[in-house]
Amino acid sequence: MGSAIFLLFSLLSLVFPHYIFHGQPYIFVTGDANLIQKTCKSTKYYDLCLSSLKSVPTSLSADTKGLAVIMVGVGMADATATSSYLSSQLLSSTNDTILKKVLKECADKYSYAGNALQASVQDLAAESYDYAYMHITAAADYPNACHNGFRRYPGLIYPPDLARREEGLKHLCFVVLGIIDLLGS
Repeated sequence: MGSAIFLLFSLLSLVFPHYIFHGQPYIFVTGDANLIQKTCKSTKYYDLCLSSLKSVPTSLSADTKGLAVIMVGVGMADATATSSYLSSQLLSSTNDTILKKVLKECADKYSYAGNALQASVQDLAAESYDYAYMHITAAADYPNACHNGFRRYPGLIYPPDLARREEGLKHLCFVVLGIIDLLGS
């Protein structure tokens, strides 16, 4: 239930970020597909950036900061989905207490990543790009802490699906960092 509320709040904050945080409308200037392409070319993962932004209809009317906020939202959804996935693995795993402990820690880390991404939305709205960068960098690092949890126990194998999810969140964060670099210049 908590994950559903977080996801709903996250989605609402994407659509109305300035209303939620400041009580004022957030204004996007008119953009176009060329702005999306230009913006994505400045990132480390052009194809991921382009496909993510094209999947969100409001990206066509967003300015560069709006594109950053949209990508943060994609990252938040990814972190939330991974945290929920890990929580479901807790319920379906065996009686292995060590595995359950590590899965719980991982679920928490991905939840923290989502929180860090949420904080970056406020930073972007305030044009505090250095703080946004810091929060995005933290969000990209939380999956490492999960991976390290598995490394602490030699008998545990890091699940391939979790490795794929870790890489996906990191890549999304790197895309946002590339866009923030544009905003700060």
